[in-house]
Amino acid sequence: MIDTPLRLAVIVGSVRDGRFGPTVAKWFAGEAAHRTDLEVDLIDLAEVPIGAAAPSMSPPAQVLAALSDLTPRLEAADAFMVVTPEYNHSYPAALKNAIDRHNAQFHAKPVAFVSYGGLAGGLRAVEHLRAVFAELHAVTTRDTVSFHGTGDCFGPDGRPKGPHGPATAADTLLDQVTWWARVLRDARTTTPYKA
Repeated sequence: MIDTPLRLAVIVGSVRDGRFGPTVAKWFAGEAAHRTDLEVDLIDLAEVPIGAAAPSMSPPAQVLAALSDLTPRLEAADAFMVVTPEYNHSYPAALKNAIDRHNAQFHAKPVAFVSYGGLAGGLRAVEHLRAVFAELHAVTTRDTVSFHGTGDCFGPDGRPKGPHGPATAADTLLDQVTWWARVLRDARTTTPYKA
């Protein structure tokens, strides 16, 4: 059993102008940073210029340069927290593009979700993402943290207006993802996963 802290990659899935994702992600990363069993790596896909074009066998030089930073960070992660809005009943194209450019980096690792949006709180995007990550041999947590009517949930300071409920949901989700991350990291150490 390895006792070193787990590396949690918090991925901001939206890259649109005026997006709310960084606010939600920074709040969640702050909640995770209170834990001594985690090291948090906040990955904002807006800062990873891989473009919107579908993955190809011969990506352009700028995409290769962006991937040279992103891929090792995903590889080093023991677990992932995907922060996603809901666009047209699903998740952002930039998030799908980043996922599609990677595969082995997600094998036998847990993925959890923080979603936000209107009435559905981004939960339809999460349901679509579960199927995608299953294809990548990842394990998704059952619980999520979701914010319905996001603009009304956060104050100008970037924190939830009613902090107790979101903090409790975040703690529960972090407990689940760290349990899976520790178990799967130990398993990958003793028996390499074959996809």
